[in-house]
Amino acid sequence: MATISLSASAAAEVRADAVVVGVGSGPKGPVLTAGAKAIEAAGVAKLATVLKAMGATGKAEEVTKIPASGSVRAAVVVVVGLGEPQGRAGYPAEALRRAAGAATRSLAGNKSVALALPAETVEEVGAVAEGALLGAYSYLRYRTNGSTPPAPVGAITLVSSLTGDRAAKAALTRAEVVADAVCFARDLVNTPPSDLHPADLAAAADSYGRKAGLAVEILDERALKKGGYGGILAVGQGSENKPRLVRMSWTHPKAKKTIAFVGKGITFDSGGLSLKPADAMITMKCDMGGAAAVIGAISAIARLKLPVNVTAWAPTAENMPSGTAQRPSDVLTMYSGKTVEVLNTDAEGRLILADAIARACEESPDVLVDAATLTGAAMVALGHRTSAVMSNDDDLRTRVHELGERTGERMWPMPMPEELRNSLKSSVADMANIGERWGGALSAALFLREFVSDGVKWAHLDIAGPAFNEGEPYGYVPKGGTGVAVRTLVALAEDVAAG
Repeated sequence: MATISLSASAAAEVRADAVVVGVGSGPKGPVLTAGAKAIEAAGVAKLATVLKAMGATGKAEEVTKIPASGSVRAAVVVVVGLGEPQGRAGYPAEALRRAAGAATRSLAGNKSVALALPAETVEEVGAVAEGALLGAYSYLRYRTNGSTPPAPVGAITLVSSLTGDRAAKAALTRAEVVADAVCFARDLVNTPPSDLHPADLAAAADSYGRKAGLAVEILDERALKKGGYGGILAVGQGSENKPRLVRMSWTHPKAKKTIAFVGKGITFDSGGLSLKPADAMITMKCDMGGAAAVIGAISAIARLKLPVNVTAWAPTAENMPSGTAQRPSDVLTMYSGKTVEVLNTDAEGRLILADAIARACEESPDVLVDAATLTGAAMVALGHRTSAVMSNDDDLRTRVHELGERTGERMWPMPMPEELRNSLKSSVADMANIGERWGGALSAALFLREFVSDGVKWAHLDIAGPAFNEGEPYGYVPKGGTGVAVRTLVALAEDVAAG
């Protein structure tokens, strides 16, 4: 990941390969921010006139590159659109994040970049820093010399007058820690399933978590059998690569509350015997995006030393068809003791989550949140960029929704209609693993709710759409794994810690 630092130097005087300034979108064309005006005053041609001539409008994430001139030390001036300002409040944090990300992403191949975007408040410093770091990301592990794209920006200098401000420095540190966790989650999601079996995912969690100061426990197949984790074992029994359950924990001496995170970790989902169509399998390396998110989030929480106790559970398995795979009509005895009739082996994520949720509830957390690439129905309802959030507590659902919006991880609250619970009935077991087709994301949440202990406030994030970007990059979001939910979970921990 790129390094980042604060500088009080004038934007034109910072030594960098490129300097980035922002412009807003106004009724008469681009509106220069303070950074853009400073560059113009340093001898660059009248920016507003040049930008209008080049067709630039200042709309959000629009990037225009201009050769530097005058006394500007950088070779290139990059002008990035911020969209419309919000009155005296200036530009929203998410607009700054996306602009910074779009700029650093467009500058891949340059070693150093100076950002002279609005960064005169602590919130603005944090937003610009986070967006810039997230935009400076590429997954290059499997690229050979002949096909390697330009390397991401290596060093970022953020121009701000707050260089001596303790809160601004803390915001910069937070941005570094959170961005590192997001990029770690992205790397996991982008890793081919041939190199990320359940044991590999567990090992990655162990290594990353211990570096952050976490305690890590991994249950292998033998321990899962001894513990009675029927859902995790059933999903993984068709693969030669056996399942695991990872428990990570962070404790703080001043903590008054405890949070539990649970993340779906299907390292590859073929659908099992209820086989997916071939095209639908291509992106199924992303089916462990929830596990990647909770691993990244708790590691960031530990590195930030937040005064809240947190456990993260990552049940992980590979869902494959074989002579040993679970069959439609099999009945499983779950960790909680409930029995489940498997009607569709491609509804496997809820089975491993159910075991982990039941186990997490035994430790009586104040709040439990699961994150999972759970249903295509959520994508049908909300598209590729919005997660669904459901909960057994209205206040918690609202809280998570608002935190997601604040961090830039868009979410939408969804109901759990009680009438859909009837469709989960089984004639031979306590319940079935799927209900009726319509409202599939909602009935999936109702299934999970059955494994949440009474008194535990629980929220479910269906991140099936945003976890993997199949389209073109935008803002600070790359093509491929996005690391979605990491930032919302960290923000929730901060919110709980603050009381």
